[in-house]
Amino acid sequence: MKAFILRKSEVFCKMGTPVGRPQIDVIADDGNLCGEGPHWDEREQALWWTDIDGKKFYRYRWHEQRRELVDEGFTINGFCLQEHGGFLTTSSEGAWLWHPGEKPFLLARSAEGQECRLNDCLADPEGRVYSGSYHLNPDGTSPPSYLFRVDTDGSVHVADDGICFSNGLAFSPDCSTLYFTDMVARCIYAYDWRRHDGALSNRRVFVRIDRSEGMPDGLTVDAEGFLWIAHWFGGCVTRYDPDGKRERKVELPASQTSSLVFGGPDLEEIYVTTAALNNCLMLAAEGYDPNRVLVGGALYRMRPGIQGKLKFRSRVRAPGAARTS
Repeated sequence: MKAFILRKSEVFCKMGTPVGRPQIDVIADDGNLCGEGPHWDEREQALWWTDIDGKKFYRYRWHEQRRELVDEGFTINGFCLQEHGGFLTTSSEGAWLWHPGEKPFLLARSAEGQECRLNDCLADPEGRVYSGSYHLNPDGTSPPSYLFRVDTDGSVHVADDGICFSNGLAFSPDCSTLYFTDMVARCIYAYDWRRHDGALSNRRVFVRIDRSEGMPDGLTVDAEGFLWIAHWFGGCVTRYDPDGKRERKVELPASQTSSLVFGGPDLEEIYVTTAALNNCLMLAAEGYDPNRVLVGGALYRMRPGIQGKLKFRSRVRAPGAARTS
């Protein structure tokens, strides 16, 4: 198992004082073209993640310290663990219900007249799923994209518009706030979330990321209510308090850092996915040269001394299917 020790200057709190030097371990190095969507499964004590462009789906069994290739040939941009087994997955072709080794069931390719070209996704406490669309022109501009909500009956609805390029999502520990990444706009939005119908309101900018630090990508929240952000092109993850003030930055070996999640039996480990395939180079910082950095492709793990939160499981059923209690 490979390991990297960060220099003392590479991990800082908001006042500039070092907060620690976590060891960065390589858990799997399959050269993922676009490793994404890490998700800890507390029932199996395992980590799931996807290689979007490689069309591969992986599982890392914690107790055996063994990674497995679970499936290949099916594109998964994002996924949620379903409460009663299987997955809800998202891709450029829509939202799906899927069990590995079986034919996926298409829930929707479009909703309310808008294309469901979906990226990352996240379940809420009621089992609904949020996922945003993404579009990018060669010149770096983005046609209009949307944030969608998949209800538990399998119906899909537009939850918000005015999005450039949707990416990571995360709930605050009390679920009052939904965080959402607009990658091309380089900002994290915060919404008020309403439990009984999943409605979102009061969108505001939680934090903006300077171009010199890459683009915000995947998100996760820890037990203290701090938001962690993976920086594509930035080669780091950052941690922000609930007021949007940066508390620390942890650099990683790979520049295309895509997403992260807490895992391990006590949720005290952070798993970070990265991507080996250069993507969105027109949006990189001035002077960024992929030939002079380690772009990515490995799955990393670190122990920051902070406990995380589990993601919720989705409870979406195919339209017309009987409700499962």
